[in-house]
Amino acid sequence: MDHFITIYTSRARDYHHLILPEDTDQNLLPAIEHITPVHGQRILDLGSGTGRLPLLFGDRPAQLICLDLHAAMLAENAHQRRHHRGRWSLVQGDMSRLPLPDGWAEVVTAGWALGHFTGWYVDWQAKMQRVLAEMHRLVAPGGALLIMETLTTGSLTPAPPTEALGQYYAWLESDWGFSRQEIRTDYQFASVKEAVAKTEFFFGPELVEKIRRNGWARLPEWTGVWGKKL
Repeated sequence: MDHFITIYTSRARDYHHLILPEDTDQNLLPAIEHITPVHGQRILDLGSGTGRLPLLFGDRPAQLICLDLHAAMLAENAHQRRHHRGRWSLVQGDMSRLPLPDGWAEVVTAGWALGHFTGWYVDWQAKMQRVLAEMHRLVAPGGALLIMETLTTGSLTPAPPTEALGQYYAWLESDWGFSRQEIRTDYQFASVKEAVAKTEFFFGPELVEKIRRNGWARLPEWTGVWGKKL
């Protein structure tokens, strides 16, 4: 089984504890709102995971539906919703077949989800094309599409972590008309020891060695925010 699928199906709580210290400078929400407001909007969040974007948005959206394929991630998302007294809806399903009518959303987001297709499928462009078509179907005229993906963790400069991700990012821009912003979303841990303990299961020993070598309690990370207004 793929490394990330194993985490998403059996270590959702650990994953959520990993992302809690992320985006310490709070750059993500301003980058999103540079493309579109979220206040008062109907938002569909694809690949919602344990609730990163719902927690970021808080009570700003008028309505928020969060979809994910993995039951364990949705269970942790529901736990976070209860803990933070959120009011978003949760749906388990496939991003390529969405149970909503045309134009339902004013904003459709997909955070750190589609990029996995480049590692999971040989025909990743065909798989991704179906999801992108669904995203376009579901957004209302004048609405916005947003895709967030990694531009490396543990680097002082932004770059696609793999050649396939680089191809995917270029494809979003050249074939689908998305524009890219590059932002820092650094993790701030209490200590180097905590940084090692919380990241190793997800990022592996190579990054852990880099954390130790550089003495990083603040772990540098870059994120790409791809936006498109319709």
